[in-house]
Amino acid sequence: MLAVIDYGAGNLRSVLHALNYLGVGDIRVVREPRDLREVDRIILPGVGAFGAGMQKLQEQDLIEPIKDAVFAGKPYLGICLGMQFLFERSDEMGNHDGLGLLPGYVTRFQPQPGLKIPHMGWNQLQLQRPSALLKDSEAGYAYFVHSYYCVPAEQSDVVATVDYGGPFTAVVQRDHIFGVQFHPEKSQQTGLRVLTNFLAVTA
Repeated sequence: MLAVIDYGAGNLRSVLHALNYLGVGDIRVVREPRDLREVDRIILPGVGAFGAGMQKLQEQDLIEPIKDAVFAGKPYLGICLGMQFLFERSDEMGNHDGLGLLPGYVTRFQPQPGLKIPHMGWNQLQLQRPSALLKDSEAGYAYFVHSYYCVPAEQSDVVATVDYGGPFTAVVQRDHIFGVQFHPEKSQQTGLRVLTNFLAVTA
């Protein structure tokens, strides 16, 4: 059973559409802690502001159940804001705590001549180390929409980067914990391959 977290601020519909296209049958949309019972893996999509998203998760009493599921070994895939939630904190519109499942923080792109913020569009992934998540899509192009990016404290968590005014982290993995800054549901074949690979990860 695949759990897709719905905290009222994510790109839920497009993610579910992509999963349905792939023929995924057992999907549970999670809105409260009891919905996480007996699920095998978790996808947490997200758009919007970090602090508001974490507040939504807190209001639905989902933070500890999500962490408990991850600590129990259930594979987790964070998409865009869902990847940023993995880290300890973000400085978006103040300072806000994340899930703290990976060491590091989230910060805003710094203005540069010719650099548009938010970062929006297609970029090629630059593989930093092998990962089951990027099997057969290591040098693929993915679609990004974001103004903030993750700064992992440990380089070993970085799977792929993208160059946008300099390299930033686009994909992370630690054991069964995965995150992608791009939107796989909007990244055509690269994105569908990433989702397929995540669904094949064994706990």
